[in-house]
Amino acid sequence: MVRFNLINQEKNDMQVRHYLFLGIAILIGFSATVGVLISTKRHTFQGSLIENPAPAADFELVDRDGQPYRLRDQKGNVVLAFFGYTHCPDVCPVTLSDFGKIRTRLGDRAERVEFVFITTDPERDTPEQINRYLSNFDAEIQGLTGQEQDLEKVWNAYGVYRELVDQQEPENYLVDHTARVYLIDQRGNLRVTYTFGTESEGIAADVSFILKEN
Repeated sequence: MVRFNLINQEKNDMQVRHYLFLGIAILIGFSATVGVLISTKRHTFQGSLIENPAPAADFELVDRDGQPYRLRDQKGNVVLAFFGYTHCPDVCPVTLSDFGKIRTRLGDRAERVEFVFITTDPERDTPEQINRYLSNFDAEIQGLTGQEQDLEKVWNAYGVYRELVDQQEPENYLVDHTARVYLIDQRGNLRVTYTFGTESEGIAADVSFILKEN
């Protein structure tokens, strides 16, 4: 009778172990499935995604140190470009502050990102002026200027609107301009544009996603 009870107990233990192992297997399979779904989930970009990205228009301008700066030399890095001017009272300082926040959020990955400020006011924005201005924000932001005819080609290539307004005083005029940020990927393709006011954390998430592509 005792032997019979022991046999039944052993059978029960085997059944418990069987169901336990079965439960563990199901849990592992479920976790793996969830992991695959998460890893393959399509990233939602915060800006206007260009579905069929084309190479961004190349250009050569003058950087804040007075040296030539060529977009083509930045292949391998993500480029965030913004068009503005150093006497801008609102949009430009906000966007440049956001550049600093994006760099902070990216951490070490920011080493693979180029932050570029391109003037819409070459008359006043000399390399020296841009250098002084950008020192108020982030030392890693690159500022570009050049001859107006060279800049016009860049403005036109990127669809940048620019108009001088309120010109009663020669040195105190304002410049209306496009306030978008342009994201160019490591291959040199224009991928995303952002309207003014897009949250810096959203842009940082987009940059992180694109950096992972390579």
